[in-house]
Amino acid sequence: MAANYSICLGTAGWGVWHSPNAGDGWLRHRAPFPLNSRIQALVAHPTQPRSVFAAGDTGLFVSHDSGAHWARLGNQGDLPTIWSLAVDPVDPDILFAGTRPAGVYRSRDGGQSWEKLAVDIAAVCSIGTPFVTAIVVDPANHRTVWVGVEIDGVFRSDDGGDTWTHLTDGLYDPDVHDMLVAPTQPPRLVVSTAGEMFLSDDRGDSWHPIGTKAKWPLPYARGMAVRSDDPGVLFAGCGQHTTGEQGQILRSNDFGQQWEVLPLPSPANATVWGLATHPADGNRIVAFTLFGAVFATEDGGASWRKIGRDFGEIRSAVWLPN
Repeated sequence: MAANYSICLGTAGWGVWHSPNAGDGWLRHRAPFPLNSRIQALVAHPTQPRSVFAAGDTGLFVSHDSGAHWARLGNQGDLPTIWSLAVDPVDPDILFAGTRPAGVYRSRDGGQSWEKLAVDIAAVCSIGTPFVTAIVVDPANHRTVWVGVEIDGVFRSDDGGDTWTHLTDGLYDPDVHDMLVAPTQPPRLVVSTAGEMFLSDDRGDSWHPIGTKAKWPLPYARGMAVRSDDPGVLFAGCGQHTTGEQGQILRSNDFGQQWEVLPLPSPANATVWGLATHPADGNRIVAFTLFGAVFATEDGGASWRKIGRDFGEIRSAVWLPN
């Protein structure tokens, strides 16, 4: 295969799977991941193209060679189970972790030590214990940080995490699944929930729905991505419900007003849970379903190939240049 890049997958109970050759061959990493590790978040380093963080129920890990080798950061048990992770794009030694039970933690030393931040998240919700599903740092102003909570909506900090505001105007569904910020002018914040996608042009002060029920073939909204070299292009994954037997990948070239279903070589076996982009190549996207199918495109979504093997339950993915 001509494509020269690595793919890493974070799974529920099988740790990290790594392919050094764009999906042709795979290795399941064991050490330093404890047996049965659940990896909820994989995040590319903002300034080191071959570095990536992995986080989950057994702690935080880092690779500096596109996923070929890993090392633990800090100690197991430093944090509750990590569900989301973000790296400050200006100062990569600053990391934010979102956990279950719901909490937001900040590290100023690259993940070696952590402090819990004062975010007034609900202690209980309709699913029992809320958890932080998404964290986003504004690339234009790294002091601005957003967190999304399932189920308690969106919070914003304007001072790097010291103080927080609950953003509720128009966000009538607080069941936040994913969140992204697109570096448009003005910057746009996008949130997916169980049955809708919401857009904000004012940093989250107010929200409006885009109307996915009328525009999408399947109602359940999950993973999202913005094209790394064109912030007006959005990608989204959808399905019937959390563990639905169908899934689709969608693209919008006008930031959510109109959507097209992208052609897959075979039907997705479940909800399309996430999509991975990287600034090294805006045309390349890796998408995955909750139940182990992985698809990749090299032409911005016009055509896709299915990775030749299926995995268990996938929770996160990243691709990196070799």
